Amino acid sequence: MHNTKIAIIGGGVSGLYAAWLLQHQGVADWVLIEGRDAVGGRILSVPAANSNDRFDLGPSWFWPGYQRQLDQVVRDLGLDRFEQHETGDMVVERTPHEPPMRMRGYVNSPPSVRLIGGMAALTDALQQGLDATRILTSQTAKRLRMAGDHVELDTESHAGEATTWRAEHMLLALPPRMVLRHIEFTPALPSALTQEWQATATWMAPHAKYVAVYEAPFWREQGLSGEGRSARGPLAEIHDASMPGGSAALFGFIGVPARVRETVPEAVLRSHCRAQLARMYGPQAETPKAEFIQDWAQEPYTATQADWDGSGQHPEAPSAQADVGPWRGRFTAIGSEWSPQFSGYIAGAIEAASLGVASLIQR
Repeated sequence: MHNTKIAIIGGGVSGLYAAWLLQHQGVADWVLIEGRDAVGGRILSVPAANSNDRFDLGPSWFWPGYQRQLDQVVRDLGLDRFEQHETGDMVVERTPHEPPMRMRGYVNSPPSVRLIGGMAALTDALQQGLDATRILTSQTAKRLRMAGDHVELDTESHAGEATTWRAEHMLLALPPRMVLRHIEFTPALPSALTQEWQATATWMAPHAKYVAVYEAPFWREQGLSGEGRSARGPLAEIHDASMPGGSAALFGFIGVPARVRETVPEAVLRSHCRAQLARMYGPQAETPKAEFIQDWAQEPYTATQADWDGSGQHPEAPSAQADVGPWRGRFTAIGSEWSPQFSGYIAGAIEAASLGVASLIQR
């Protein structure tokens, strides 16, 4: 049995930021439990060969013009950002049978920005500011049970080793459906809360992303922004993913439903993505120097079967605590889906973690 004041379940942005806030407010007695082999959650930035650049297979950007709290965190951590490239025409395949056509592009207002080093620069910076001995990866939360004035958490390592943690309070930094899928509550949660959480879709869960890396952004020389929309696919929405002064890249959201993607070998899907980019941006696009696919629907710490058929829209925030019954005041849910303003976004993870930690400090 291990004792801690606060146990944080989940090592994505919300879990890391909660630990960062606790540590910076003088609360040193915490532990963070993460089921994956590394922290980061749905943020995933992969490096290209022979390059320091990293490309995002999860969230890629944020909007500092109205996601001000996240923007301040990025500034406080000293991270470098740049505006998403949107200059030039976009390419559109309006129907499955019409050839690609150019049309006037558009820009976000306020502009979206990305981070040098990919969005993992954010999770890296948060992790570097934490006591590494209190971050435990490859540990899956299995059970939560009441134990007098405390809550006991049973975890299991990937090697099958069991551990029990005894804490005064739990911070659930997972999507609602992941909490219900992986963790058994004794006694059971209120049925109304369980139904609400089960009805809350997990952002990113139905999605898959493809990234193609090139030596240079040749599409810009053609007056193209890299933006694309296609009714033919397999990529439904395409963007420029290049790094300033570094490797060029295009990325797209794969529009093929999750249940269909499951039946298609990755090599076949890659070949169709390359063929589409060549169709829309010219023959140079068919030979990337590197390419990556991340299918979040197949990721066990992100998606459930219920998410496969979802629309992929950002959900409405459910209740973050049990208002009645024995679990009242025993846990606070702080995953991004619990954010009142930005549910599912990176900014939502920051907001939900801030609210959860603030309520603890007040108590």
